[in-house]
Order: sequence, then structure tokens, then C-alpha cells
Amino acid sequence: MIVKYIFTDLAGTIRGVEKNVDDPFSSKAYFDASSVRGFENIEDSDLMLKCMDNLYSSPFRSDLKYCISDIYTPRGEEYVKDPRRTAKKIRLLLEDMGLQARLGVEIEFFLVKYIRARISLSGQEVSIGIVETPDAGGTIPVKKGYFLVEPHDWVRDARLDIVHYMELLGFKPVKSHHEVATTGQVEITSPALDPVLLGDYTVLFKIIARETAKLHGLEAVFLPKPFPMDNGSGMHIHISLWRDAENIFYDPSGEYGLSSAALYFIGGIVEHGRSLSAIVSPTVNSYRRLIPGYEAPTLLAWGPGNRSTAIRVPRNNNNGTFRIEYRPPDPLANPYLAYTATLLAGLDGIKKKIMPPPPLLKNAYKLSAEEIRSLGLKTLPRSLWEALEELESDHEYLRPVFSKELIESYIDIKKEECMRLQSVPSTAEYIEYLMY
Repeated sequence: MIVKYIFTDLAGTIRGVEKNVDDPFSSKAYFDASSVRGFENIEDSDLMLKCMDNLYSSPFRSDLKYCISDIYTPRGEEYVKDPRRTAKKIRLLLEDMGLQARLGVEIEFFLVKYIRARISLSGQEVSIGIVETPDAGGTIPVKKGYFLVEPHDWVRDARLDIVHYMELLGFKPVKSHHEVATTGQVEITSPALDPVLLGDYTVLFKIIARETAKLHGLEAVFLPKPFPMDNGSGMHIHISLWRDAENIFYDPSGEYGLSSAALYFIGGIVEHGRSLSAIVSPTVNSYRRLIPGYEAPTLLAWGPGNRSTAIRVPRNNNNGTFRIEYRPPDPLANPYLAYTATLLAGLDGIKKKIMPPPPLLKNAYKLSAEEIRSLGLKTLPRSLWEALEELESDHEYLRPVFSKELIESYIDIKKEECMRLQSVPSTAEYIEYLMY
């Protein structure tokens, strides 16, 4: 059989190699780790992929299987920078505490006809084949697409095919719909899974979404902020912790149904939220989304039913579905690192009994700077560089799971990314400054 051994690099790029094997679980696939940003140097660059615990049949080719692989050294040792390994380690850490994590994710993205970008000394250009807007012959203005149905929704068939193909892989997305932005923005919500399976789901979801979009003459775009003046795309993480059949986040006598463990967990995310941003909002483009007025958070605050804060407590008093929602993450995050780091921040809050600030019951976007100061609220970083500096000074909460080598390499490749993009002027700068 042909097996595609799949893995992610530190940044979250999905990579893979096909190999014809008799038994995928006893075979190995070697690769050049010096060609994977952030992994190894060329003088010692052999690593191998092993299929340990999963095998999926591709819905697009009857002769192809997918395996989300683990990374090992040639000596058979676990590779210390393997992102999937972090999710396995947090699962074991939780098991040692007698806990299980149930996480779900809302993945937002755009479906467009095409997207092309060019940069050279003679000019730069971004060309996007938009759909659904009045300019494209559609009916959806900016920020008016939420829950719209056909005929306004042009991407329904592609969206439902993605759901169908995920079901063929054995997953069951719980809902899908058109999102707020025009130009084919959709959201598909995962089932509740443990951090390893949710990471695998997210990797497979991106593969399926991109392949399905191609079948419909479209491209799936996971960029957090591809369009000006309209909402960007998030990857909201829903989290609950369980001890056997008990949801330890839920206390019917607590304010908004929150237990003390849930409050401490929120406190941990607030405490570490600025450094956590470097992992869950991991690109320069991420911070174009995290601005007021576009349903993306800017303050490390929490509130019941409040979508203007970083952490929302859904108004739900059902033990089985009670959870918190962490809203800053976006779909360019490495899923294994993002889910694991978020859990570690919350667990640090439980360990240290960190109480969060009082719930914010106002629209965070309408708070003045003076009100923000008086409430003692922290802001999310304004840029990736700022977030990385926070991560450099605040990462001990990650150390129970993240290796020193992984953290250092992640910061290095992301700082290099910032510097590289900092040197490229944007089209908006020409428009803004040529009159000076």
C-alpha cells in the first residue's frame, strides 16, 4: 500500500512523504531535517518518521493512506522538537493527574477562486478571485455574511463536501456555516477530542479542505487576515477538563457555573496570555486580525457570553458541554503546540491558584484607555515580535512538556520571519506615504 507519512514542522507547515510499504506500522521513512526550518543542521540531519497509532484512507485516492507520524532520531530516540510529541506528553501529564482534556476547535477560513502574490523590485501585487461580494456578482457586503444561506452562500457545496470527507476519515464535525465575512468565509467545528487527536484532526482538516476546494475550482485560505475592512479568521479553542465522568470546570453553585478549577484555569491563561500569543497567534499577519471591531480580542479579559474578550464562558449550565472558549488563536498556529501550550497555561493557573480579574460585562472594544488601566486589564501583544519577547521571558509554564530545544528553535525561526517580513514595504505604505 502507499502510505503518506505526515508531520508538521515547528511553524505548522504540513509536510509528508509517500512510501510503498507492506506494513506501515513496522516501516520507517527517513527525511532531511536540515531542509525543515527549525529542525537540524546539515551536518547531522537524518531523522525518521514512524507510524505509531493511526491510519486513514484518503477520500481522494483509493490506493493512498494517511498516517500522522511521530518523529525519531536514527537511534530510535524520540525527537525533542516533534510538535506532535508535545501533545502526547500533555496527555500523559493529565493522565498522571487523573484528568482528561476535551478540546474542540472552530476553524474559520476563506474559500476564494484564487489568490496570487508577487513581490519584486519592479513592484508587488496581490490578486484574489473573490466570491459572493457585490463586485463579484454576489449579494454579501463586508461583515454581513453570518449564517446566510443559499443563494447568497456560494460556498455551501464545498463546505459540506469538506464535512463529508472528514466523516469518511472517521471524524464527525458538529456544525458548519457561513461566517461573518464575505468572500466565502466559512466555519467548521470539530467534535470534542483529546489534544493529540484534535491536532491530528486539524492537520487532516487542512489537507481535506485544500483538496476539496480544488475540486470546486476554489482555494482554501487559512491566513488570519487576508482582506482589509472585513473580519479575519480565528481558530477558537473550547476546553474542559474531566475526572472520569465529572467535568471539573462545572459547578452549578458557582458564578456562571464556573468551578474554582475553571477560574484558576482562566487565571493561568490570563497570566501567560501575552507569551502564549507567540504560539497561538504565530504570524505577522495574525496581529492584523487582533484589532478592535472585527470580533477578535485585544484584551486578556474574560466574560460570560462575551465575544469581545479573549476568554468567553458560553452561557451553558449543562455539565456535559460546559467549557471555556479561548478566542485569540488562528488557523496558522501549529495545532499541537497551540493546544498543548494553552492547556499548560491553564494548568499552571490551577497549580498556583491564580485568580483571574473580575469578569468583563462590557464591550471590550468600547473601553477607554483609562477604563482598561483602572480595571487592571492586560492587552494582547500588538505584534509577533512583541509576543516573542514575552515568550522569551515567560516560558517556564511550558517546560513540563516543551523541550528547551523546541522553545529556543521556535523563537529563532519566528524572529527570523519577523525580520524578513519587516524588510518588505506593503502596498498600503505606498498609498499612505507617497504624499508626504
